[in-house]
Amino acid sequence: MKVLYLHQYFNTKYEPGPTRAYFNCLELVKRGCEVTVISASSDKNKINKEHIVDKIKIIYLPVAYSNKMGVKRRFYAFLKFMLLSTKESMKHHFDYVYVSSTPLSVVFPVLLQKKFRRTPYVFEVRDLWPEVPIQMNAITNKSLISFFRWFEKKAYEKSSHIITFSPGMVQGILEAGIDKRKVSLIPSMAKLDLFGRDMVNKEIGARYGIDQDNFNVVYFGSFGRANAIDYILKAAKILEKSTGIRFLFLGNGFYKEKIVNSIENGNSKNVRYLGNFTVEETAKIVNLCQVSLVTFNNIPILSTNSPNKLFDSLSAGIPIIVNSPGWTKALVEDNNCGLYAEAGNPEAMADKILFLKSNRDIRVEMGRNARILAETKYDKSILYKKFHTILDEFELEENLMYSQ
Repeated sequence: MKVLYLHQYFNTKYEPGPTRAYFNCLELVKRGCEVTVISASSDKNKINKEHIVDKIKIIYLPVAYSNKMGVKRRFYAFLKFMLLSTKESMKHHFDYVYVSSTPLSVVFPVLLQKKFRRTPYVFEVRDLWPEVPIQMNAITNKSLISFFRWFEKKAYEKSSHIITFSPGMVQGILEAGIDKRKVSLIPSMAKLDLFGRDMVNKEIGARYGIDQDNFNVVYFGSFGRANAIDYILKAAKILEKSTGIRFLFLGNGFYKEKIVNSIENGNSKNVRYLGNFTVEETAKIVNLCQVSLVTFNNIPILSTNSPNKLFDSLSAGIPIIVNSPGWTKALVEDNNCGLYAEAGNPEAMADKILFLKSNRDIRVEMGRNARILAETKYDKSILYKKFHTILDEFELEENLMYSQ
């Protein structure tokens, strides 16, 4: 089958950034599908050329994007990708489309494929749009809000199946009036082959100057507006005089300069920014740490998020401190694999870090529970069975429809 995978922020495992789309494409290739990815890039060596990576054909369109951008520039990037991907996708014929948001605008070219070529699509919802930008005050115009909510429902209704990442996202989709039988939950996946306490490599510590005698607290991933980076820096400041505690940042985004400037100005003496790495290099560094932080701003819709770093941290077998009062709080508390610290309260975050530093046995037990949870519930091999089951049913339904 010929499959179009439409995702504006596609990363292979050889690049920094989330890699779920890449692994999804590998699974499609294993099914015998001919997979074409349409994505965006500002790299002149990539754009408007076809690239073959691990049997995946990738077409990059010339659209620059970064979460460092302001609201207007980001919406311009979304609009530009929507138009260019529509033009590119209509050049080809596909048996079906797998489209991954955000932004919601990526569904527009798919709706045209559906209307004019009867091409069915599976819709992967990574965030609830437009509710996220609405609650973050990125969209305030009432007419635009009404339009985006209408478009969101249309995208759900026209899809053949919807895959989403968390219980909160499932609930949000059902509240839009969608039949629960066409909505499936497949959260972000653990990477047991990369993260783990048995994969600690002390040479990596030496390469990046990570002192193994310190209590290393790691935040890795996006430094976006939603990620409460200020909150972590304030907690670090509170713990500045606590012996041996170090905060390590890995990743990129809007607040990178703030982190770097705070370090260079001497305001964050116990903080280090190590860089932006591929998932394999990130794993090697995370494996050296004692605690992982998964934080978001205190905005209700953000509690529905399913961050990759949470499942990577479970794989690493280290305790996780979360600050969202949603399903991630329940996950770490019910499975005794981490702690909850109230959002907007850096003193609470500092207290939880001190508690874990002072209670090694509890920390080790939580880390062990984290790894067990990754192995028994969130491993790729487990979740991809569900992924294949969904695609089997979807493809069967579409084949029957076309044979009638």
